[in-house]
Amino acid sequence: MLSDEDLIRAALSAAAAADPRDVPVGAVVFDASGRELARAANAREATGDPTAHAEILALRRAAQVHGDGWRLTGATLAVTLEPCTMCAGALVLARVDRLVFGAWEPKTGAVGSLWDVVRDRRLNHRPQVRGGVLESACAATLDTFFRTHRP
Repeated sequence: MLSDEDLIRAALSAAAAADPRDVPVGAVVFDASGRELARAANAREATGDPTAHAEILALRRAAQVHGDGWRLTGATLAVTLEPCTMCAGALVLARVDRLVFGAWEPKTGAVGSLWDVVRDRRLNHRPQVRGGVLESACAATLDTFFRTHRP
């Protein structure tokens, strides 16, 4: 079975494949046995699509191969950055069992930083969450991007 660090390393690999114009966030979806279902990197700039966050793209692809339609029961989503409200809502609606993420996002994070969408008791599904996994490596990837793209 893959460790949470292994999951985030896979997400870092996905982030490295991002279009150079996009913020390098990577997401990978694994099934309950640890088999990779899908991976994606942010593609908002590359596609002109405001919803083309790594998590959304990976969830869409995983749903196509998972075998239970849109329900990703048993799945784990690994992502290099704490999900925003859109992505947190999507993983709840997709019934993802676990979320593992790297860097915290104090400006837009919706899994504990700014909001905590995934743990809202009013929702009918609440995934397990582990944040801060390989946080320094994930944050360094983002820091490098922003130093070179937004001086």
